[in-house]
Amino acid sequence: MRAVGQTPRTINSVHFSYDEGSRLTEERWTWVSRLLQATKRWSFPDDYDASERREIEKRGFERGLLFTGGIDSANGYQLEYRARIPWRTPPEHSVSLLTATLPTEYLEEHGPGRVRELALDMASKLPFASGHVGLALHLYRVVRTSDADFRAEVMRYPGIDLRTAWTHPERMGPRVDGVHWLNFFGPPLLAQLGGAMALRSRLHSAETTLEELPHGRVVVSLGEWPEAGDLTTGKTLPAYREFAQVLEPWLEPLFLPRTTVSVEPPRYTSLRLTEDEARRWWRRFLD
Repeated sequence: MRAVGQTPRTINSVHFSYDEGSRLTEERWTWVSRLLQATKRWSFPDDYDASERREIEKRGFERGLLFTGGIDSANGYQLEYRARIPWRTPPEHSVSLLTATLPTEYLEEHGPGRVRELALDMASKLPFASGHVGLALHLYRVVRTSDADFRAEVMRYPGIDLRTAWTHPERMGPRVDGVHWLNFFGPPLLAQLGGAMALRSRLHSAETTLEELPHGRVVVSLGEWPEAGDLTTGKTLPAYREFAQVLEPWLEPLFLPRTTVSVEPPRYTSLRLTEDEARRWWRRFLD
């Protein structure tokens, strides 16, 4: 909020665990603080009453916040937090998520240094296992099956992340969510990668830098600016490809929830991809 301001042109509304949402007021900020800070006498859903347990199981997270520009505003500014359900024995792929988006106009106006500074500031306050910053396609509606030209267009650019069009991102678990402009790693994932020195020794591109952060964490940067690339003109992003080869054993597996019922062949994700399209994009830096 300090970075972008609380205005109708940036952030102006909040949803609590997917309620209908309303304008940010002093009273709503009180509820935000209460939701983030309050703890109950019990720690696990097993101790909740039946109705509350059904509610959190249905939504798939224990508590959540979604800040946007408003109910009818799709301006590119958004902040979302989902706390994983604290099961006594957590599912292998269950994680808590914090996601922030800025429109490309913010990047163009303030430059990559400002975005990087904001990301590092946020990361300094989070006990993350992994995280990233880069270009991404944020959809506000599901693409039609017939929109083949749009799908072909977005898949031209390997540096634009399409995972935001996938569903169930909380299934990632202790894996790496692809390759991006800025790539953050902390424990225990960094140890699995061999530590900072071992990771640095395997990265040779002149565009790639590795910076060590406090508390045994690092950020790997693939250039000064986030790059989109363009497969039709041969811009395959070599630094991204090199990093993907290094990370391949730790990359998250492909998860495809079907989003069509009667259409054949089946379509997946909000982009209405075929299984072949999804797999080709998933391995765009590896094949």
